[in-house]
Amino acid sequence: MTGNPQPFQGRAAVVTGGGKGIGLAIARRLASQGAAVVVSGRDQAALDAFVAETEAAGGKALAVTADLSKPGEADRLCAATLEAFGKADILVNNAGITRDGLLVRMSDEDWDAVIDTNLKGAFRAIRAFTRPMMKQRWGRIVNITSVIGIIGNAGQANYAASKAGLIGLTKAVAKELASRHITVNAVAPGFIQTAMTEALGENVREGLRSQIPLGRLGTAEDVAHAVAFLCSEDAGYVTGQVLPVDGGMVM
Repeated sequence: MTGNPQPFQGRAAVVTGGGKGIGLAIARRLASQGAAVVVSGRDQAALDAFVAETEAAGGKALAVTADLSKPGEADRLCAATLEAFGKADILVNNAGITRDGLLVRMSDEDWDAVIDTNLKGAFRAIRAFTRPMMKQRWGRIVNITSVIGIIGNAGQANYAASKAGLIGLTKAVAKELASRHITVNAVAPGFIQTAMTEALGENVREGLRSQIPLGRLGTAEDVAHAVAFLCSEDAGYVTGQVLPVDGGMVM
């Protein structure tokens, strides 16, 4: 990005699923570059910890406990953002869950839970936040999809469907909102170092690394860098795109 160390000064950003992992890295990145950041999720303690950390560093932040799989929660999150900061410039849809299992054994409940959070939750958030963005004629929406939404994965039919759906949603909404100077893009992480991958054991992690041309698992910060670019003025002519951050895994 440009040499300005605070490219998001005066911007208000919302990161769903912002209490840990990739979402937390994104929230920290945007806050460190000047944005007032609203984090939402289900873990109040984790959200509060981010707010305390950000405010201690001189930034502005707000925690909103929300479950976007439930009706009305996205509208409440948007209202809280506007009340706190008077605007909503950036929306990062990162909230997501898994309920893995083979298709023949997958229950309707496990299918619905993943679709409702990962895809329907993102739809609800976009619908809510698009209204203030359209009024101000500027906005950045970034949806966190996955390489699994591009290549599929056995045992994750629900997750793959939700993430593939998010790609289609990204492209459709990008076409709808382009005339209002709102860009809509997606970032597709590959295998990222998380508490979950650490628990897999070294042999499994080595197997994952063998599938990655760059020879390492990604970090949450790798994803955050890509998201920050797509939220910036530098990416003003980029919309409707899916940017894999996967070490070359699906090239």
